[in-house]
Amino acid sequence: MKVLFLFVATVLVACHATDYQMYPLRLKTGHVGQYSTEVLCASWRLGVEANNLIKWKTVPETCQQFVADYVLGDQYRSDSKTVCREAYFYAKTLNITDKDVFVFDVDETLLCNLQYYSKHGFGVERFNATAFANWVAEGEAYALPETLVLYDKLLSLGIKVVFLTERLVSQRAITVANLKDVGFDQWEKLILKDPAAYVGKSTLTYKASERRKLEESGYRIIGNVGDQWTDLMGSFRGLRSFKLPNPMYYIG
Repeated sequence: MKVLFLFVATVLVACHATDYQMYPLRLKTGHVGQYSTEVLCASWRLGVEANNLIKWKTVPETCQQFVADYVLGDQYRSDSKTVCREAYFYAKTLNITDKDVFVFDVDETLLCNLQYYSKHGFGVERFNATAFANWVAEGEAYALPETLVLYDKLLSLGIKVVFLTERLVSQRAITVANLKDVGFDQWEKLILKDPAAYVGKSTLTYKASERRKLEESGYRIIGNVGDQWTDLMGSFRGLRSFKLPNPMYYIG
């Protein structure tokens, strides 16, 4: 009993000693205003990518340079590589049938439109569908390199791919040419939006409906890849989804 008492007393003395050092990773106190613009914009991007910030239409003006540095720098490609690598590792674990497909969005998933966004404030300007359609008509978008690597690897595994885009049926020819020019030269289906069939319908509704048609025709969606949450949410989204980074715009 005496030994126990002495032990407890020793611990208490040690814990309250004057030279006790505070744990170095404690949270800092203070106001958010103390943080740098870079830190605040990194937090904003995290909120966007995690779909915690929704229904926004433009990148905050204070974050324009942050977004530009991100998408033009190494971090964007590294983040994309992490997602695409995980999608491939997942695909390798599956027993593939001839009706299994991976669904890909097109813009900012297969094709990179940074040439357009660099001229429109990297998302600070509100998205303009007419201006973007004019850019699409040029057919000059680049391939996103990490997605192209994933695409080639999926084909090597015998997995079919379906491209599901909000581009319009009237843009089919230029979209086909652009995709083939940059290396996406085969697919099971390329689905473009018929505006007459989806008047007043959201992107979420359109993509879920087209995925339903795929499954009803006998396909099994084993993977779904996109840069927008509207590419990945809703019904018939497949066995697993993979969200690519894109902090530039949100269309609900």
